[in-house]
Amino acid sequence: MKIGIVILNWNGLALLQRYLPSVVLYSQEHTVYVADNASTDASLSWVKEQYPSVKIIAMDENRGYAGGYNVALQSVDEEIICLLNNDIEVTEDWLAPITTLFKSDVTIAAAQPLLLDDKRRTHFEYAGAAGGYLDRLAYPYCRGRIFDQVEENHQQYSDSTNLDWASGAALFVKKKAFLEVGALDEAYFAHQEEIDLCWRLRHAGYKIAIATDATVYHLGGGTLAALNPRKTFYNFRNSLYNIVKNDHSANWLGILFLRMVLDGLAGLQFLFKAKPAHFMAILKAHASFYGGLSSMLQKRQEVKRYSKKITNKSSVYSIVYQFFVKNRSYYQSIK
Repeated sequence: MKIGIVILNWNGLALLQRYLPSVVLYSQEHTVYVADNASTDASLSWVKEQYPSVKIIAMDENRGYAGGYNVALQSVDEEIICLLNNDIEVTEDWLAPITTLFKSDVTIAAAQPLLLDDKRRTHFEYAGAAGGYLDRLAYPYCRGRIFDQVEENHQQYSDSTNLDWASGAALFVKKKAFLEVGALDEAYFAHQEEIDLCWRLRHAGYKIAIATDATVYHLGGGTLAALNPRKTFYNFRNSLYNIVKNDHSANWLGILFLRMVLDGLAGLQFLFKAKPAHFMAILKAHASFYGGLSSMLQKRQEVKRYSKKITNKSSVYSIVYQFFVKNRSYYQSIK
């Protein structure tokens, strides 16, 4: 089983110089690609000079995460594709557990390794930790990370369990399944598009999994830092997109309304914390959501055409309630 490891890059020369060596060193039986979103720095020339074995996929404009990968994967023939951030250090034999996992169950369509923090290696990393879940209101959280509370890794999440979503920082996906459900939604541009993809894969009857004996270290914030209002915009808007497209329960409109109310409360919290740019980002996110609502409703119907009954709905209704009211900040306390 061969894997095509595709690293999406945009003006990330310093990150490539730091992180590409480990990927090339520990992926020699597979193919490494750098998909470049029209960088204006010396990224491509450096890769060509230092790592001629790495295949280059150059694009003529910055298409974001979703669009960049959709275009790049047209040039990748491997059965399994790894969508890998350019700020990830991989470890020796990181791919063996992944191939074993996919071979163990043909219904697994996507998976992730264990993500640890490159800045604090004793702890899980925010973007995926030990695997992602959604509460009933479509708030994402992870084994090892709830909101901004990140746990120390004590091998407490060593089982390779089924997930709701796998992290886009190091997302392994079967190319056939990826294309079957329509690839990444380019309307998202960046953030939460992997959650949408995994939700659609689950609708199609596939499983999402984690190989916890495969470990990578993620720097995080390589494209948009956590404090960037643009990240707030994408996360709030795209989370609403996810509900419209993928929550096919009878009360989905009520869930959408409640999420929008909670978004308003989050906006007020930003104001109280003297972060008006983030408050405005939420307002802009809602305005953009309304602008894209008609298209998302059409996509909802497209998903329904291949959707099967999802049996693994979350037992957690509101992670917001668990975290902010019940003061439960660890995954094991809210199960």
